[in-house]
This record gives sequence, C-alpha cells and structure tokens, in this order.
Amino acid sequence: MSIMIADADVTLGILAGGLATRLDGDDKAWSIYRGEPLIERTLHALGDAFATWLVSANDGFARYAGLGVRPVGDRVQGFPGPLAGLDALLAFCETPWLLSVPVDLRTIPHDLVARLRAAGEGGAVAQDASGLQPLIALWPVERARIAVSQALAAGEYAAHRVIAQLDLPVVRFDGADFGNLNTPDDFLA
Repeated sequence: MSIMIADADVTLGILAGGLATRLDGDDKAWSIYRGEPLIERTLHALGDAFATWLVSANDGFARYAGLGVRPVGDRVQGFPGPLAGLDALLAFCETPWLLSVPVDLRTIPHDLVARLRAAGEGGAVAQDASGLQPLIALWPVERARIAVSQALAAGEYAAHRVIAQLDLPVVRFDGADFGNLNTPDDFLA
C-alpha cells in the first residue's frame, strides 16, 4: 500500500547550476526550448503542488527570484557537478522531502510528481527507457543530506552512490525517455 506525501511536505528543487560548456557557457535554464525558457517550462510542467520552490544556480539570482523561485548556490567550490547542486538544495530545504529534477529535461511526464510521491515514505528515483535517472528523485531530506555530504567528502560526485546508499525504490516510466538538452542541436528537435 502506497502512502501519498502531502504537498506541504515537499520542496521542488531544480538543478540548474551547471557550466553549460556544450552551450558555450550560456545559462541553460534561460535557454529557449519550444518557445519557453527551460526554467519556466520545468515549473509549468511540474505544477504548484509543493511547499516551496528552489533552484540550484550559481548566478542570475534576481531572475530566478522574479519567478518566485529561491535560488541557492553550490556550497562546494569548483563546480564538481550535479551532486554539489543537490547538496545545496538539500541544505536549504525546509521540508521533509525534496523532489529534484534537472532543468534540461527534454520530456517531463505529466504524472512524474504523482508517481514519485506515491512510491511511499522511503523516497523514490525515476527510471526511463534509458535507465536510472538519479537526479529525478524524491529525497528523504535528513537521510539524503548525510549521504550526499559523505559522497562529496569522499570525492565521489555521482548521485548513483547516494541512491544506492539510501536504497531508494525505483519508479519505472516504461516507454518514456526524459532525455537532456545539452547541445545547440538538442534544442532544434
């Protein structure tokens, strides 16, 4: 039997603090895809069933705040990757749960939030046709803070280790391919 986690218990955390080297350093969150900046597209697709909204970003804070999203910067120096962004989101999260998603998803299933939240009180991680998507996850904040901190301290920057340590259940999105928008050509499709 699954238990639905209440809206007031979940913070949405959007990962948007990368260097976007394949986009010549352009701020990916504000890149236009299908007529809309990625950050706005992500917010619209995921809805408003959250206590609050955070974005892991390393510049442009005023632009995010203008959307009603609280920007948080990496606490780890040197841009070590998305796990540093997840660390920042977890540090500023004031609810028991954090739903993380990258800003650059090509496809966001309409039932993404509901299915991850319905997985129960242990959290959950998404899996699409390409495999495990460790940055699309519902994190139990207190446990995840410890696991992410330990991984970063050990110099391990992949979220897979944290997923395994927390033993998050996998929610399969059969037939879906979330994809990523990483290069200028990706934005043309």
